[in-house]
Amino acid sequence: MHERPHPNPSPVNGRGASEGEGLYHRPMPTPLHQPPRHPHAWAWLFGLSQLAVIAIWWLWGWKPGLPALFVTHGALVWATLRPQSRLLSPVLTRLPTHENVAWLTIDDGPSDDTRAMLDLLDEHDAKATFFLVGARAQARPELVAEIVRRGHGIGQHSHTHPQAWFWALPPSAMRAQIDQAQAALTFLTGTRPRWFRAVVGMANPFVAASLQRHGLARVAWTARGYDAVLRDPAGVVARIERDLAPGAIVLLHEGAAHGRNVETLATLLVRMKALGFGTVLPEELDAPSPANAGEGWGGVKSAR
Repeated sequence: MHERPHPNPSPVNGRGASEGEGLYHRPMPTPLHQPPRHPHAWAWLFGLSQLAVIAIWWLWGWKPGLPALFVTHGALVWATLRPQSRLLSPVLTRLPTHENVAWLTIDDGPSDDTRAMLDLLDEHDAKATFFLVGARAQARPELVAEIVRRGHGIGQHSHTHPQAWFWALPPSAMRAQIDQAQAALTFLTGTRPRWFRAVVGMANPFVAASLQRHGLARVAWTARGYDAVLRDPAGVVARIERDLAPGAIVLLHEGAAHGRNVETLATLLVRMKALGFGTVLPEELDAPSPANAGEGWGGVKSAR
């Protein structure tokens, strides 16, 4: 890989711009943490679209009516399968900063990789948010405690990680996935997670209601290397680098069957340092509300 120039000079340390330069306390006009406000708006809009389809069919017949039916249903499917889609609920895809920093997010843990990843992050003075699966966290509470102890964020990633059917779960099953994971992670950490990543990134129309109930905001990503399935760390990092930019949200995984996730993280951290990139957590860019003073957006108490 060849280094490419970036608009900002290399940071003072591995975390990006040094404290005091205004990066972490710059006021943001729009809060980063945005749980859904109108979780059922999509249903009303879809219902209205179907009334429009019926009217088209009645007035002009099936030739325009059938395409209208396909378009309206296709829009709902697209919104479900597209991780960055905002049609069903708000979603954070990038952090609002011009500094050379990225938010590292690590899905699917805790796992046998967790401690090694924490050691790598410490070695590079980097921070990340671990999006944990509730049942896996219950099985390995000592790893959850270690993530919190080392000052990283905790996000929610469902209770059992039903990756084949998450996109199609009915309301009761979706509610159970999110409710159970939230209860488990809150019990283990002592604070409520406030970030949620959908399984495989798929929104599912019934996610928003549970997110609103728990004050969870959905997070997608800017850069990914498909490290859950690709086993070549250099190739994964090259893919991530294509979309690495100020404020990027980087999607990573742990515990993949190929066993190379730790090596991938190590390769990425070295490459980010060479490119002049540090890491940042969203709570360092967006101050929590007074009701949550002392609690970061990641669901852990601020270590700094």
